[in-house]
Amino acid sequence: MRDTIVELLAANAEHASEFADRFDDVQDAQHPEAVTVCCSDSRVLQDLVWGNEEPGRLFTCGNIGNRVVQESEAGPVVSGDVLYPLAHTGTEVAVVVGHTGCGAVTATYDELTGGIDEPAGIEHCVSLLADELEAGVEALPDDIDRADAVNHLVEYNVDRQVEFLKESDEVPDDVTVVGVVYDFQDVYTDRRGEVHVVNVDGERDVATLCQEHPETEDRIRRRWSY
Repeated sequence: MRDTIVELLAANAEHASEFADRFDDVQDAQHPEAVTVCCSDSRVLQDLVWGNEEPGRLFTCGNIGNRVVQESEAGPVVSGDVLYPLAHTGTEVAVVVGHTGCGAVTATYDELTGGIDEPAGIEHCVSLLADELEAGVEALPDDIDRADAVNHLVEYNVDRQVEFLKESDEVPDDVTVVGVVYDFQDVYTDRRGEVHVVNVDGERDVATLCQEHPETEDRIRRRWSY
């Protein structure tokens, strides 16, 4: 057995010992407070981002590019793994979690500005993002470098995913949808690992968001207004 597996199993044994009594109230049902849609990048510790160690509190979804969209015979629809808790467990909050330096957004930017050569599965995921980001690439400032362009598009991608959820007839009207960016590259501040709110229910103007949500004013910021 590879050392990595041995180490993972050892860590799981510690987890099982620590968490043995934390599943009593959720063995038969779940009612998570929020569904989070994170990029599956290994640097984004999806539950630890929120300090979450409580089984049943968060319904965590992960994919490259923190997408809420999937293709169906009827066209683009809200991904079932995102929709499930909103439709069946009483969850009333959805959080789209982008992150600085996102590889999926980078690949999409490269595809839209010159083309990429990737396996079919990756190209499919990139194509889903490309449909959302094409207008964003066209709107980028002329004098921007590649790294800055990607981080601008990280925000733009979060905005598009929030918009798709808000406009979907499948998502209940009373669901609050928040878009955030997780920063571990000193792009927003020097506090690595901090989450920054960039969008709430489609509103992305910083001044308006601060006025409407003064309790989180110090966590609201954007790099790109368009």
